[in-house]
Amino acid sequence: MTGISVDDRHILTLSCPDARGIVAAVAGFVAEQDCNILESAQFDDLDSGRFFLRMLFASEGGVSGDTLRARFAAIAARYAMDWQISDAAYRPRTIIMVSRFGHCLNDLLYRHEIGALPVDIAAIVSNHQDFAGLAAARGIRFHHIPVTASTKPEAEARLIELFTREGGELLVLARYMQVLSDDLCAQLAGRAINIHHSFLPGFKGAKPYHQAHARGVKLIGATAHYVTSDLDEGPIIEQEVIRVDHATSAEEMVAAGRDVETVVLARAITWHAERRILLNGNRTVVFR
Repeated sequence: MTGISVDDRHILTLSCPDARGIVAAVAGFVAEQDCNILESAQFDDLDSGRFFLRMLFASEGGVSGDTLRARFAAIAARYAMDWQISDAAYRPRTIIMVSRFGHCLNDLLYRHEIGALPVDIAAIVSNHQDFAGLAAARGIRFHHIPVTASTKPEAEARLIELFTREGGELLVLARYMQVLSDDLCAQLAGRAINIHHSFLPGFKGAKPYHQAHARGVKLIGATAHYVTSDLDEGPIIEQEVIRVDHATSAEEMVAAGRDVETVVLARAITWHAERRILLNGNRTVVFR
């Protein structure tokens, strides 16, 4: 495999009704294209009867992604696959939205700067001006789109126009404290990731960590999920928890919550960018 660059690597993801011979057909196809399998993971969901697969393979003959997609179409049709072949080096253009809590935004920008986040950040959008200077310092376009109850439709129209103009492929709600409309959620299905504390659906509203402290909780954490019209209940991508005890103050819980939120969101974005997540109804299959 010497001489194979990352640009010669491709990722195949697929889901389809389970049937005999799928893995053999895929592996045979890869071999016929003078390609070599580098990673392969599969899952057979016995509840839904669907089969899921992610495969990373390298082209020793330099075959292009367009050629691979054209040649694979017949196999995909035979097994009624939902599928995608993408270049492994491709980085989705990402728009980050934030309100006034900047811990997730700062973490993502740092990871991006050191090459640890496999996306291209096209712009930062906020309903406040707080992070305009941070965006400017990083050389990233900042867009202020204020939102009120009466202007929400216009604000979301501006967001979609911006998302399209920037070539957006992924929208990240990095503690963006506005609820997206059902219509916007539908337009961005499978392309928008949100992060929140894992107390939901309990401890809703203001100061959830203070509410949790008052109830004496012993575990706090965070959840990253795809955005749907079911508020904070979209398909879960990743979760993490940390233990606290009676001596942990509400302020210490808030600080710990910030830390776990940043880690969970970064994982979810990375796995999405690396095409490791396949939707399975209201759930996800994550090939880590």
